[in-house]
Amino acid sequence: MSRFPHTLLIILSFIALAGLATYLLPTGEYERVTDPGSGREVVVPGSYHHVEASRLSPFAILVGIPRGIAAGVEVIVSIFIAGACFFVVEKTGALRQGILLITAKLHGREELTLVLTGLFFLMGGTLEGMEEELIPLTPVLLMLTRRLGYDAFVAIAVGYGSAEIGAAFSPFNPFGAVLAQKIAQVPLLSGAAFRLVVLGIAFTAWMILIITYGRKHRITKEAGDELPALSKRHNIILIAVVLTFAVLIYGMTYRGWGFNELSAEFFILAALAGLIGGLGFNGTCSAFVEGLKEMTFASLIVGFAHAIPLVLKDGKVLDTIIYGLFIPMKTLPANLSAIGMMASQSVLHVVIPSYTGQAALTLPILAPVTDLIGLPRQVCVLAFQYGAILMNTLSPTNGALMAVLALSGIGYDRWLWFALKRIGVIYLIGIAAVILAGII
Repeated sequence: MSRFPHTLLIILSFIALAGLATYLLPTGEYERVTDPGSGREVVVPGSYHHVEASRLSPFAILVGIPRGIAAGVEVIVSIFIAGACFFVVEKTGALRQGILLITAKLHGREELTLVLTGLFFLMGGTLEGMEEELIPLTPVLLMLTRRLGYDAFVAIAVGYGSAEIGAAFSPFNPFGAVLAQKIAQVPLLSGAAFRLVVLGIAFTAWMILIITYGRKHRITKEAGDELPALSKRHNIILIAVVLTFAVLIYGMTYRGWGFNELSAEFFILAALAGLIGGLGFNGTCSAFVEGLKEMTFASLIVGFAHAIPLVLKDGKVLDTIIYGLFIPMKTLPANLSAIGMMASQSVLHVVIPSYTGQAALTLPILAPVTDLIGLPRQVCVLAFQYGAILMNTLSPTNGALMAVLALSGIGYDRWLWFALKRIGVIYLIGIAAVILAGII
């Protein structure tokens, strides 16, 4: 048994640290108003002030756990339902047969398969900030990479890692760049060409790093190299899966869909797949319930992570942390300030796992600081994108990452050792882009 702390213990430790911070840090807060551009509550620059607040009792800190689960209920439900949906699809045999067919046809071109898979998830991150949606797809990715002869690290890197790189460098991510530009009062989609070029560079570097690792750490392929035949039922189910993702991306990009709509769509897919696949009503329900059981821990980890910023906010120290991280930026030279903004966004993301919430909290402060330094506001938007969103690949308080690792059987310590070496290269690309943006 690994001596490294269990995933749940890591999350609980951060909740305890958040509670301890309410005793050690001075209490204070910013005034907040509703931003007319984004419709979100944002802080008022320069309004930070000391407030009197009672320290949270140990019991109040623990109450933050069920409150965090309640706060993340839409995400949790979507993970449950989407995960159960793919369990039903797998029970029909369509998913396995489809993966067997793909890997058989691409035999000898495994690296091309990795690139195409990475591109798929990159597009998901680029267009709609795909993150929690990846959790139920993890078993599918593991099955695919084992068939190709790659280990679980490659599966997570090519799926979750590619999606996060897409979300971080995207000019179109509605929860990242678009929201950040609205709050920072920067023209929407401005600098899109620059962002796309950097996105291409970052993804190319990422795939080179993953393929290089994969070459050195090949595993024995799973048995079943024979070319399988897909039945008509299997074909219909796989077409339904593809159409579901197409509708999902369209809905989240153009119709303002959230996790509730995502849950409803995957519930429909589960019902159709089970019935088309010949499971019958009872068999479909049994498979769906079994899938819910399989996703319990992964889903609840996301809820536990939501407790961390809740505890800090209740203790009136969350704004103190923000103030302490960003105010020193005023005194640094322009380029160092830009790098400092990016680094501060990364550090802050450990205590605010939601990067949409982080944008609302930090960009109203950073935008005028950027003006004062003499940098364009695009710089603080880029620093937020690259600093906060890339941290999703490393932060132990990110519920989606920890859920994916739990499903993959990878300990956080092993993932951190793997990811630091590679995501560090992507961070360097982001730093170079932030500095270049300040110059041009």
